[in-house]
Amino acid sequence: MKFKQMAYERPDLEAVKEQLKELTQRLQNAEDYESAKKVFLEKEAADRRVGTQMTLAEIRHTIDTRDDFYDKEVKFWDESAPVLEQYDKEWDKVMLESPFRPEFEAEYGKLMFMNAELEKKTFSAGIIPDLQKENELKTAYEKLLASAQIPFEGNNYTISQITPFKQDADDSRRLAAWKAEGQWYKDNQKELDDLYDQLVHVRDAMGRKLGYDGYTELGYYRMRRNCYTKEDVEKFRGAVVKYLVPVADGIYKEQAKRLGKSYPMSFADNALQFRSGNPVPAGTPDDILAQGKRFYDELSPETSEFFNTMLDNELLDVLSTKGKAGGGYCTSIPDYEVPFIFANFNGTQHDVEVVTHEAGHAFASWTNRKRIPQSYVWPSMEACEVHSMSMEFFAWPWAEGFFGEDTRKFYYSHLAGALTFIPYGTMVDHFQHIVYEKPDMTPKERHGVWKELLSVYMPWMKLDGEIPFYSEGEGWQRQHHIYSSPFYYIDYCLAQTVALQFWAMIQKDREDAFEHYMAYTRQGGSRVFTELLENAGLQSPFNEECLKGVCETAQKWLGEFDLEGIL
Repeated sequence: MKFKQMAYERPDLEAVKEQLKELTQRLQNAEDYESAKKVFLEKEAADRRVGTQMTLAEIRHTIDTRDDFYDKEVKFWDESAPVLEQYDKEWDKVMLESPFRPEFEAEYGKLMFMNAELEKKTFSAGIIPDLQKENELKTAYEKLLASAQIPFEGNNYTISQITPFKQDADDSRRLAAWKAEGQWYKDNQKELDDLYDQLVHVRDAMGRKLGYDGYTELGYYRMRRNCYTKEDVEKFRGAVVKYLVPVADGIYKEQAKRLGKSYPMSFADNALQFRSGNPVPAGTPDDILAQGKRFYDELSPETSEFFNTMLDNELLDVLSTKGKAGGGYCTSIPDYEVPFIFANFNGTQHDVEVVTHEAGHAFASWTNRKRIPQSYVWPSMEACEVHSMSMEFFAWPWAEGFFGEDTRKFYYSHLAGALTFIPYGTMVDHFQHIVYEKPDMTPKERHGVWKELLSVYMPWMKLDGEIPFYSEGEGWQRQHHIYSSPFYYIDYCLAQTVALQFWAMIQKDREDAFEHYMAYTRQGGSRVFTELLENAGLQSPFNEECLKGVCETAQKWLGEFDLEGIL
């Protein structure tokens, strides 16, 4: 079924609540495992129906945030989801106490109970108003960014649409674009400050109401950290500073030489990797999707079936349009057993990475679409990002069809970018830990923390105040995850470390590497992150030798890569 044919209907909230109560009561009264399992499967079906309607509303809202109908529907879900969560927690409580738990574990595994134990620590009826407020504030942030109209060269652009100008090979034009975008953020900074201040305080209040010393512990439970701790993340951040920041610093020093710039460079100059311009796709959006089809058709029978389903059913919305929410994501529509990809093509290298990165998520969801419980379709967030970041590297043999004469630029840029991203992503995580440890900081103090962390994790960035917002050490406010998904961003860094292992394996034997990838992906969310890795023959990023090893291998490859003839 095509996406536009998928019907949306707001469910009767009272009827849903009554159904959840009735199912919970039946589970509690079940006299044998078969009876309990029957109720369990009915609950799964009910959750899929509700999840489908909520997801359809969210997708259609992000496609056009100006649509009044779906704007109202998202507000309904922002208020209703926390209410329904109370009923889900009652269900979880009965499941955890069920005399048939051993039978459930034997058939479906122990992880769903482990995760239910974590979920139990994230909720009480007393925080429902806080959850509703949090949803309201996140939606307001999303709408603010989507409303951006940035004046530049006589036209107005969205945040996504101005991105190509921020990578223009002409120094003055590129700088002007950075200044124009930075000025929009400066003009809206009070609202950005206020929204984040409210989010920090409402999250801190939730943590304290649940008996924690602030938000951080609650945040880890909400992110379903079920196989590593805050201390493990701190050790990973230390390894990034020790091994990766020097490598990334060297990459930017070489870049400064290529560009004829003094080091450290401005944000605008760091955005230009080659004097002749960054790699750009060789064709139109349709050409990119056609090459994506070629890639997935040739990679494996499974990926071919998946991507053709996506194209045939119009399950990708990738063009950047006015009113569209920023960024990109992949989600799944449970009743139809299909993923959906949302993106903003803007004529940059990122467009190709949407077809590989977001489709990596989508392929994993597609592969596991029939799993029961449906919570096993997706693993935890850091595990999900392995699917996507690694798929980007599997596309390398097809890069020429995406980039044409810029293919060699792309190879260098993609690997260098994977390495230089990790310090940034780790800094985002470090910043959030400080913020939630000190929730009463003023906006000015938060900006000061970000500026200080820049000197540790990204010493190649010149902070001279020339570019509004960015070079004043305030650029964290453009990072959606900081507002919408606290403590998420480190997941990208952990996953990128694993993806670099796949990159190294691909250099030796692509088919063998893909077998490991499928061994990882076919597990869905049935195991915790570290077990998924172990079962697929991969190292944990929490092993310091892992990060050290991928840094050395990638640095050697970049150092030996032939850039002759590329200006």
